[in-house]
Amino acid sequence: MIAQVQSVVPTPVDSKAITKSEFEQYVEEKPNALKSVGGEKFPLLSLGDVTKTILHHAFWLAEQKQKLSLRQYKKLLVDRGWRGEEKKYLKIAAVFGEFSPQDLGQVEPLTVYQLANNSNKYQPVIDALLDLSAITQEAVRSLVKEHRKPKAPKPEKPSIWRRTKNGGRYCQIPAIHEEDERTGVTLQSMIDTEGLSAQQIVAEAVALRKAYQEGKLVLVNEDNKDKN
Repeated sequence: MIAQVQSVVPTPVDSKAITKSEFEQYVEEKPNALKSVGGEKFPLLSLGDVTKTILHHAFWLAEQKQKLSLRQYKKLLVDRGWRGEEKKYLKIAAVFGEFSPQDLGQVEPLTVYQLANNSNKYQPVIDALLDLSAITQEAVRSLVKEHRKPKAPKPEKPSIWRRTKNGGRYCQIPAIHEEDERTGVTLQSMIDTEGLSAQQIVAEAVALRKAYQEGKLVLVNEDNKDKN
């Protein structure tokens, strides 16, 4: 008699069945800390708890992206309502990959986002955190301030214009400093001998120089003048 062998049919793997991660366990533990205020319940989460939750989320999401197929990963994002939000968490996971959520538990959430979103700018700060025995918000602020590059002062464009109280403007020539005081002596001599104001003399001098630049005047050399 031939013994009948019952075929073994493998149990289909449910793609939805994903092993409960540390992130999920962490999130499930937190809602137990509830307090009723005015008839409403809300989780008593400190800023540190929020930061650790964000990091757990980021690390877990990065892990899922590595081990799931692209189709499964996209489905996970849609099912959990994370589609379009995943990039910033993956960036956090990449930037803080050498830390644990507990390491950064004393850093407020916005600072974590700030460092991750500007990782090129703050890379020296992130590297310096690895050398700290305890990473606190105050320590991070100090490092950010320490590595902040001072802004180069913009060179001011020289301007002779000044404003009047009624909104008009006038030109004011800055002080002229010369060792031989030639310009001041010459100007004062013209004022004394010609009876003109300093403004009139300067206006004429500017007009003559402009005419020379435009080719309307020619500079005559005294030696050539005598020969003629």
